[in-house]
Amino acid sequence: QVQLVESGGGLVQAGGSLRLSCAPSGRTYSLRGMGWFRQAPGNDREFVAAIRWSGSSTYYADSVKGRFTISRDNAKNTVYLQMNSLKPEDTAVYYCAARTSFAPSTYIWTVPNWYDYWGQGTEVTVSS
Repeated sequence: QVQLVESGGGLVQAGGSLRLSCAPSGRTYSLRGMGWFRQAPGNDREFVAAIRWSGSSTYYADSVKGRFTISRDNAKNTVYLQMNSLKPEDTAVYYCAARTSFAPSTYIWTVPNWYDYWGQGTEVTVSS
């Protein structure tokens, strides 16, 4: 069993920055990858970024590429999402997710059903 706790959400003006954190606990040895998704009211859950547990590779949605960076701190066993140049359309609840199986392709990293564990979510609001 794995638990995920997100933090770092809040209110920020357009053009600003925010860093989200995801702290896994429990059987973290079973994890093979981590991802960030977001969901605005009335919208489907949208892929944002993913990283291998080892940190050896990353993958980003086109909408955030060049603005967001996903990383992992080995010492703290924590995954981060650094969000720069934020836009109002980035407003959503952001969810941390973890998977225990290897992904056969980067496309699979974008599919919510591929992930085994989810955090409660942290709300990000970007004002204009």
